[in-house]
This record gives sequence, structure tokens and C-alpha cells, in this order.
Amino acid sequence: MREFLRNNGLSLVLLACLLVPLVGQVLTGHKVYNEELVREGGAPLTLAAYLTSGHLVSSVFENWESEFLQMGMYVLLTVSLRQRGSAESRPMEPPEEDEPTVDPGPTPWPVRAGGIWRTLYGHSLAIAFGLMFAMSFVLHLSGSWRRELAERALRGEAPIPLMDYLTESQFWFESFQNWQSEFLAVLALVLLSIWLRQDGSPQSKPVEAPHSQTGT
Repeated sequence: MREFLRNNGLSLVLLACLLVPLVGQVLTGHKVYNEELVREGGAPLTLAAYLTSGHLVSSVFENWESEFLQMGMYVLLTVSLRQRGSAESRPMEPPEEDEPTVDPGPTPWPVRAGGIWRTLYGHSLAIAFGLMFAMSFVLHLSGSWRRELAERALRGEAPIPLMDYLTESQFWFESFQNWQSEFLAVLALVLLSIWLRQDGSPQSKPVEAPHSQTGT
């Protein structure tokens, strides 16, 4: 068990950092939404019903969507673009790049298979982020639309078709407000790592490294 915790400590702590706020979001969101429903003359939802409500689904996947977009774009952009002095960039000139160090162990089977499997595997990280973004985008849209339908029902208004809602400002306001904040965070990391350091972090250059050094 000790070896398992040592080998997977980062993932386990990050998983806990995900689940604790997610549970908090569910509990507080349930309370907030029920207060809104009662205020508008509706019936409050049970916790089980709230878990599949548009209110929760929209708020969760609205944020996940922007996270996967950020990471997917970051993975793709760092393939060909550079930022001199940043720890988040590959070195400026190919001669500066060292040969990648590969840990001993069996080669992944797609590499051994070659052909289309190796090609797909060579882009699998970006593909995975793209699929997770698409999934989150669709679930955000579905949840936001269902929340809008519930609000319209409380006001006695006619429902709006999904494709019409897709063109509404509300949905895109929810998306854009998260997208811009995610890219701001990445931009800050790329630029701040030029001049600032965090001793021991793989996201930082060595403390003694000159500002002009590009890459970790």
C-alpha cells in the first residue's frame, strides 16, 4: 500500500481535490436551486433528482468543457509554437533539444503495431482532450437548455427548441466566460515561468537558470 501511494500520490491527491469540491457543489447547488424553485412557486427537488437536473449538469460541464479545451489547445499549440525563456515551451532551436529519455520497459503495443495505430497513438493525447471537450460541450448545452426549459415552465412561457437555444446569448455567455479565464491561466503560467521559479517543480526552470533559458 505504501508503494502504491508513493507511485500514485499526485493522481490520488488531485482526485481528492476534484471530489471534495464536487460534493460541495452538489450540496450547495441543491440548496440554492431549491430556494430558487420555492421562490418561483415550484416544488423543491430531492437530492437524487437534483443530480440529473439541468441546473447541476450545466454548471458542472460548463467548467469541464473549458478545462478540456484549455488543455487540448495547450497540447497542440506547444508542438509548433515557442516562447523564449518560458519553462512551458520547447527549446527555441532543435540543436538545443536533448534526445528524449525513455524509461526501460515494454514499448506500447500501438508503436509495435505501426501504421494507423502508431499514428493514432502519436496524437492520442490531443484526441482524448478533444473528445472530452466535445462530450462536455454537449452535456453543458443539454443541461443549460433543460434548466432554461424549467425556468420557462415556472414563468408559464412556451419551451424553446434545443437548436434555437444554441443560438441564444445565454449559452455562449456561459462558455466564453470560462474559456477566457482558462487561457488567461495558461498565458500567466507561460509568461511567469520566464522570470519566476518554484524549487522542485517540473513546471519551473531550475532556480539558478537564466531568464533566457527556454524549457525546463
